[in-house]
Amino acid sequence: MSVLTEYVWLIVAIPLLGFLINGLLGLSSEGYRKQKTLIGSLATVAVFIPFLMAVGIFFSMGADSEAVVVRLFTWIEAGDFTSDIAYRVDQLSILMVLFVTGVGALIHLYSMGYMKDDEGYWKFFAYMNLFIFAMLNLVLANNLLLLFLGWEGVGLCSYLLIGFWYGDMVKSEAGQKAFIYNRVGDFAFLIAMFLVFVSVGSLDFDVIFAGLSQIPGDYVFWIAILMFIGATGKSAQIPLFVWLPDAMAGPTPVSALIHAATMVTSGIYLIARFSGLYVLTPEVMLFVAVIGALTAIVAATIALTQYDIKRVLAYSTVSQLGFMFLALGSGGFIAAMFHVVTHAFFKACLFLGSGSVIHAMHHVEHKLHDKGKDVHFDVQDMRFMGGLREYMPSTYKTFLLSTFAIAGIPIFSGFFSKDEILAMVFNAGLGQYGTVYFFLWGIAVVTAFLTAFYMFRLTLTTFHGSFKLPKLIGAAEGSEKYLHESPVSMTSALWVLAVLAVIGGLMGVPDFFVSTFTGESAHINWLHGWLEGVTHEPPLILSYAVKWTLLALAIVVAVSAVILAYKVYDHDRGVATDAAIAKRFGGLYDLWSDKYNVDEIYETTIINPLVKVSDRVLAVFDIKIIDGFVNFVGAFVRFFGGLFRYFQTGVTQNYAFALVLGVVVVLGMLIFG
Repeated sequence: MSVLTEYVWLIVAIPLLGFLINGLLGLSSEGYRKQKTLIGSLATVAVFIPFLMAVGIFFSMGADSEAVVVRLFTWIEAGDFTSDIAYRVDQLSILMVLFVTGVGALIHLYSMGYMKDDEGYWKFFAYMNLFIFAMLNLVLANNLLLLFLGWEGVGLCSYLLIGFWYGDMVKSEAGQKAFIYNRVGDFAFLIAMFLVFVSVGSLDFDVIFAGLSQIPGDYVFWIAILMFIGATGKSAQIPLFVWLPDAMAGPTPVSALIHAATMVTSGIYLIARFSGLYVLTPEVMLFVAVIGALTAIVAATIALTQYDIKRVLAYSTVSQLGFMFLALGSGGFIAAMFHVVTHAFFKACLFLGSGSVIHAMHHVEHKLHDKGKDVHFDVQDMRFMGGLREYMPSTYKTFLLSTFAIAGIPIFSGFFSKDEILAMVFNAGLGQYGTVYFFLWGIAVVTAFLTAFYMFRLTLTTFHGSFKLPKLIGAAEGSEKYLHESPVSMTSALWVLAVLAVIGGLMGVPDFFVSTFTGESAHINWLHGWLEGVTHEPPLILSYAVKWTLLALAIVVAVSAVILAYKVYDHDRGVATDAAIAKRFGGLYDLWSDKYNVDEIYETTIINPLVKVSDRVLAVFDIKIIDGFVNFVGAFVRFFGGLFRYFQTGVTQNYAFALVLGVVVVLGMLIFG
């Protein structure tokens, strides 16, 4: 391995240094806050340098390289228990570091243009660097305790960034919601860590992996279940998925960072890292697959009905994460990681593209106000958009390329990763619980169709047809002239991500796909070769005929959905089409539009009862018992203090008399017993 491996801790430390510099100088110096180019550049470089280091380590490794553990110092020592600050460099961790820092650096670069007019510019970039620091701790950690530190760190940073504009109560509450829902999953993860320690006596990965066969079956089951519950919080799966769509309240670069490159991928990484544990309990694997499939289809149906451009993408993320968990539950650990990487490329591009659109719509609104027109509209509502491809060509082209990728159109990146997931689910149908897995495969196919359909609904409604704002708001007549493309700092990041969204799938081209045309049977799938030593994915037992049939079906599903979307949504037919769909599906469409009333159910069954108990029981207990006891102690001390103050006369003779009297009393006790 490269000498850089010994300095892997710098990959984690440099973003922390960026956070400290921008945070401390921004907090203490008003002049520094005005140096926005310096602040943004420093934060971006603090992520880009770790990316370059990760690239160097990557090229020094091979698929058969042994894991290298770099220990810095002992962090906690209590009796026989010790925990080190130690980082693990292996194929899985370095893959995660590459796209976290690579995509993260592009998002930082984009943010320099997007956030340039924000008063909290310095604070935003400090938080972003802290977010990257926490995520890198999570993926590089060599023990569960350090991983949990990063796990909690990304939760804290999500709270700070989602609620970044905390003056708006909606945004502030969205940050609180994300924080609270994540705590539910984190509690389960914490219990899993205790069970792991009880079972093997350590939280170090090497000790855990070596002792998996010694863990009792019941413990394996509960550890796997509890870890998965923790993952449902971070990666927004049923029942803890409702926080992620509300996370759109944060600045758009935050949405891209959370949804594409960092926080939501941590649950998939956790289960992939512990794949050796999960293959020991097929029941939990099935449970993971069922939850993933349900999350995928539920989120996809909700996305069909949304008009907020970022909210559609948010539910798309939830759905794609469901796909990844379906893959994990089907034994497709490498397939899930493959989709994690391709999803990072096209979803980051889509979110940043939506931010570019919102940036342009904000400009229109401000210009109209400058002209003295009292115009108000939702700058994120697609119904006010349309025709933007004429005014924002770079944003449109990159958005379209990424839409092709997420839709699974050959030969874009999402095509290969989605096909592999579908193949792994079908493959699982040939084993234990086969009937259930075949049913889940059917759900996945329907979800793939819906994904292509609603994503082209979004693209066509936003960029095709005519600009709808003047028609909907008369005072905005002629507002098209205020539309403009985003600055180069934003579009350059979009183009890099779009190119990756196109070619990223080449890292996982199936062996049979290439060997059919070349006649060679060599191991061609690079990603499988790279990760097979650190995961426990079962082999595909499908015949070539079945593999090609599944591949052809995936192509037909994606292309037919795109054609249907063009047919019904192009040429300004979006509103009419949505009305027709709503009429056809009736109450079911209303259920989708109301997001299955999950928030309302939680409010009725959990939140309101807790509030009532707090008001009527806990608050009374706090006031009468807790405060009553504290007040009693205070009154007791105050009484005796008032009594003894009479002895504090300030007269020296009185103090001398009291001293002599005390000596006499003590001597009397000693003499007379």
